[in-house]
Amino acid sequence: MDKNKFSELKNGVQEIIDLIANKNAKEANNKLVDISKELDELLDHAEEDEELIEISKYQVLLNQLQQRIVQLNGQN
Repeated sequence: MDKNKFSELKNGVQEIIDLIANKNAKEANNKLVDISKELDELLDHAEEDEELIEISKYQVLLNQLQQRIVQLNGQN
């Protein structure tokens, strides 16, 4: 498993969280799209169950962040 790729995903997710905290929904959404594409790429090349499990965790997290961004847009 490529630990470096998951480390990059983790950093990207943290950026999204920080942008949401700063109420910057547009940039958070843009970053979420980028991270989602990276995650899809990893999913396309995943071979081990351990990788699939880790990817699924990120998918759930990104879905939750997407919902939060939608809520943030509704507050504006």
